[in-house]
Amino acid sequence: MRNVRKETLIHVPLPDGELREMILEAARRHDLHVSFAGSEEEALALAEKAEIILGQSPALCRHAPHLEWMCTCSAGVDHFRREDFLSREALFSNSSGAYGVTISEHVIMSVLYLLRMQDRYSQIVKERKWTRNLAVSSIRDSRITLLGTGDIGSTCARRFRGFEPQSITGVSRRGHACSDMDRVVRVEEIDEVLRNTDILVLSLPATSLTWHLLDRKRLGMLHDGAVIVNVGRGQSLDEGAMEEELRKGRLRAALDVFEEEPLPEKSSLWTCPNLLITPHTAGNMTLPYTRRRIVELFLEDLERFMRGEKPLRLVDLGQGY
Repeated sequence: MRNVRKETLIHVPLPDGELREMILEAARRHDLHVSFAGSEEEALALAEKAEIILGQSPALCRHAPHLEWMCTCSAGVDHFRREDFLSREALFSNSSGAYGVTISEHVIMSVLYLLRMQDRYSQIVKERKWTRNLAVSSIRDSRITLLGTGDIGSTCARRFRGFEPQSITGVSRRGHACSDMDRVVRVEEIDEVLRNTDILVLSLPATSLTWHLLDRKRLGMLHDGAVIVNVGRGQSLDEGAMEEELRKGRLRAALDVFEEEPLPEKSSLWTCPNLLITPHTAGNMTLPYTRRRIVELFLEDLERFMRGEKPLRLVDLGQGY
């Protein structure tokens, strides 16, 4: 006979003992039995009894016949499929809202790196030269466009505001207003916006609607010298067309995500000029604040779940977010 206490599996790197205690305190209130798995193998074995899971691997769902609710510790969900779930009625939520700080700081770092010509100055220093006259640009008075106005996009807008840009425009599917942006337009208006953009930040999920949204034609709409930063998903950007623009020196870019990951060793992007590559590190869980927010959001939704309500960050896998 199965234990009446709900089995809860936590498979997230939580080196901070305080975060574990936060979860255990909630478990005591709701009479949950919590297991912390240190390895994938251990997590898969524990998943067979789990009714609640906080983790990142779709494989856990495939080993959890009693699963009632799965919360992934990531914001993106493109690595999950509904067929991954043995329990067809299981709820699925993400950790949207935990990554705005770390990713927005990565965006600011990337933009300044490109605008201040730090790639070229780093090479100059490596060669032990003392060149000081490279022309740099500024975020001040720039026209910023944010493709994606969720947690990441809105947090980026707040960070950018302090640099006194000329304008901050958001682009979203519905075009709902956002207090951190001067205006938000629907994605159907993207062409007009791109023609008036100096800094373009993509934080889009991977869906059929975002596939190559920034294609060759739209890349051509950006004026010479524009900067692109992609921290969403690689599929939203036509990498081949992007590389052509970078090699011509017309655009500059910082890419944290790619159509194929890991980026193949033979990829020509590794040697592409005017490009800053980071290996999908913008939203890693190495920042303590991010880990804490993941736990806080999970516990917020746990309270709702235990009251018989749906999590606030419920995901529709059919739509991809």
